[in-house]
Amino acid sequence: MKKFLYGIDFGTTNSALAIYDEETKEISNTIIIPSLIYFYPQSGPGNTPNYVVGEEAITAYLNDNMKGRFIKSVKQILSRSSFIETRIQGKKYNASELVAIILKELKSRADELTGQDCKKAIIGRPVFFDDDDTKKDTLAQTRLNKAVGLAGFEEIRFQFEPIGAAFAYEKSLEKKENVLVADLGGGTTDFTYLVLDPDKTGSKDRQNDILANGGIYIGGDSFDSAFMWDKGTPYFGKNTQYEATPGKVLTVPKSLFANICSWEQMNFFNSLRIQKDIEDYYYFSGNDPQFKNLITLIENNLGYSVFQSIEETKIRLTTASAAKFSYRKMDIRIDEEISLADYELIIAKDVNRIANYLDEFLSKNNIDPANIDSLFLTGGTSLVGSIQKLFKNRFPHIRLNSGDNFKSVAKGLAYSGYLFAE
Repeated sequence: MKKFLYGIDFGTTNSALAIYDEETKEISNTIIIPSLIYFYPQSGPGNTPNYVVGEEAITAYLNDNMKGRFIKSVKQILSRSSFIETRIQGKKYNASELVAIILKELKSRADELTGQDCKKAIIGRPVFFDDDDTKKDTLAQTRLNKAVGLAGFEEIRFQFEPIGAAFAYEKSLEKKENVLVADLGGGTTDFTYLVLDPDKTGSKDRQNDILANGGIYIGGDSFDSAFMWDKGTPYFGKNTQYEATPGKVLTVPKSLFANICSWEQMNFFNSLRIQKDIEDYYYFSGNDPQFKNLITLIENNLGYSVFQSIEETKIRLTTASAAKFSYRKMDIRIDEEISLADYELIIAKDVNRIANYLDEFLSKNNIDPANIDSLFLTGGTSLVGSIQKLFKNRFPHIRLNSGDNFKSVAKGLAYSGYLFAE
């Protein structure tokens, strides 16, 4: 019977699994799904959980007119001590249980291809789940470890995601190189500096080849949040004024709108007090139509569909000098031309934070750019023009490489079988 190992890249936006044949030492298949869960409004027969994962989650959510519970960016709650559990269909789910749902789906699809109940896996993790906060990082790792067990894996090792990407890149090299790897995903940006050598592919001892690693809690979701704040929230009443008392006009608190810029904050509006405040703002604003859009957004659970439009705009701006930010659902109408220059200005703060962290990373680890042979960028956020400019400007003398931005980490993790020999 063949022996398989799964390399799993559980991501904020997408998750991938690479199937590694331990006999042929080759990857036979790679599966990728969006990291999404949709719970139908009602539980199944006998009160069993009723949900779908991945691409089907989007379809079901839209077909149900967005009435169920849609879970996105679940990776980001791993480090949140404030998140204990959430109740869905009358059942409580903690962070590990939500993550396990996605991991189970990946495992199920892979097991169907291999014909086996594979128990062995190398799981990727960011260098830091939440910047340099050790307590949050420990919490996230503990929760992820539990989720992997709940998904049915027994032989488990963890590997930093950018190291996984590096080992995938190593397969394409012809000679030894000092490589700086940048893994830019939806939630984090991670860096690893290491020695790659095609003659060492599959070697049992690679620890000494990893010279430095680090990361920062900024990714594609940060860019989307900034876009929502700058270009989206005005359509939902960010500048709405209301008459608090006769003759006293105030602007609705900006904090309301900060909570529609981050997916995991949307449950902020579940509070009865907040709902009452929103009703009062609407009434005392003279029924402002833009503020009514906020009520429509909340009551009809439209957050995901708005961020879908933002994502589409962002993708178009990777190849075009301008793109339409367009959204039309119910009474909400958005149709605004966004130039590339506008977008770069919107995300400049987050890009600068990545740039500053990169400088700190090089300085802290005494890495001389003159000694870097090549750069390897992976992750969907690496395609953003401002990110490409950042690396080209910082390292004009070094060639810029990229692989499959959505599968390379999973493949590299699958090539990390040496971890089981430790």
